[in-house]
Amino acid sequence: MDHKDNQSPQVRILLEFLEVAITSVVFLKGVYPSGAFERRRYMNLVVQRARHPELRDYIHSSVWGLLPFIEKDLVERVAVIFFNADNNPVERFIFKLVVNQSYSSKVEEADLEFSLRSFLIKLSVSEPLTNVLSHDCRWEITAYFRSLLDKSTSKDAGLWIPTDTKQWHQPPLITPIKSMSSEPLSLQLYLEHPSLN
Repeated sequence: MDHKDNQSPQVRILLEFLEVAITSVVFLKGVYPSGAFERRRYMNLVVQRARHPELRDYIHSSVWGLLPFIEKDLVERVAVIFFNADNNPVERFIFKLVVNQSYSSKVEEADLEFSLRSFLIKLSVSEPLTNVLSHDCRWEITAYFRSLLDKSTSKDAGLWIPTDTKQWHQPPLITPIKSMSSEPLSLQLYLEHPSLN
C-alpha cells in the first residue's frame, strides 16, 4: 500500500483498516461472485482482497483520498451505501469516527490493531443482520464531513464530489455492529436500513 511516511500511525492504521473493512462489507453483501476476491492475512486474520484491479483501486483511492481530511478531523462518517435498481438506498454500513490528532501519548500500534481487529471479526459474522440484495444493485463509498469544505482554502476540496444520494423519508432503523472508544481513536460501526413505515 502506498501511503505517506509523515502521517500519524493511528491515521495510517485507521485507513488500512477501512480499506480492508470496506472490502469485507462488499464481499459480505455478495455483490460480486466470490471468485472476485482472494484470501489474505491482515492483523492475523483471514480477510478478503478484491482481485479485480479497478475494484481494488476504487476502494483504495476512495479510502486514502480521505487522508488529508481525517488528519484535519473533518470526516465524521464513512459509509458503504447499497442501492436497488431504482437507485434508492436500501442499506448503509456506517463507520463513524473521531481521531484525536492532539493526543500526545505514544500509541501502541499493537493495541490499536487489536481493537480494530475485533471489528473485522464482528463484521465477518454480521451477514444475518443484513438484507439480501438483488443482482442489479449498485454500491458506493461516501464520506460525510463535519463541516463544508471551502474550495478556496483547501486544494483537496475539489477532489470530492457532493453526493446526490437520496435520503430516507423516515429516520432509519439502526443496528449496532461494534464500537470502541479510546484515545486517540473512537469508532462505531452500525448498519442503517429504511424505516418499515
